[in-house]
Amino acid sequence: MNLANKITLARIFLVPVVMLFLLVRFNMGYVQVGSVTLTVSEIIATFIFILAAVTDGLDGYLARKNKMVTTLGKFLDPLADKLLITAALISLVEMQRLEAWIAIVIISREFAITGLRMIAVAEGVVIAASPLGKLKTITQIVAIVALMLNNVPFSSIAFPFSEIVTWLAVIVTVISGLDYFYKNRKIVSMTHLQ
Repeated sequence: MNLANKITLARIFLVPVVMLFLLVRFNMGYVQVGSVTLTVSEIIATFIFILAAVTDGLDGYLARKNKMVTTLGKFLDPLADKLLITAALISLVEMQRLEAWIAIVIISREFAITGLRMIAVAEGVVIAASPLGKLKTITQIVAIVALMLNNVPFSSIAFPFSEIVTWLAVIVTVISGLDYFYKNRKIVSMTHLQ
């Protein structure tokens, strides 16, 4: 197993760690930032999430740079991304920082695009990540971090950053999903005819 795949696996193993620190009430203390109180475990979870999100770009870069792109890596990388985002969204719903319908919209889009990619592979077509898809990932990560930190540091100036970036993530997620289906409509219509 090459280095890129090991980094991807590490990201998968970080998923339950993020959930553990977000959802289990450890008695590690609190940090008061203006009117918002964060637990130390929430801050740790946020840093671990950011670390895991950064490894997404790192493993792909290393695989391409060192010509280490493998079938296992092509399978594990999107799986790790979806697990990380899905686990964080579900945790935020449990923490009552995110409405369930928003998590459902984002997760549904991920399932739909995964299904489309599976159909494409069966037809011998590879669907590459689009610029909109990459923007979707960035907006989701920023929104999740803002929600994990309960809008800190923007809460001190009463600026609803986490709310704005969450709406942006939802909009970009939906648009990028529609874009994938529109650009690959021939694949969908081919399977419909069979």
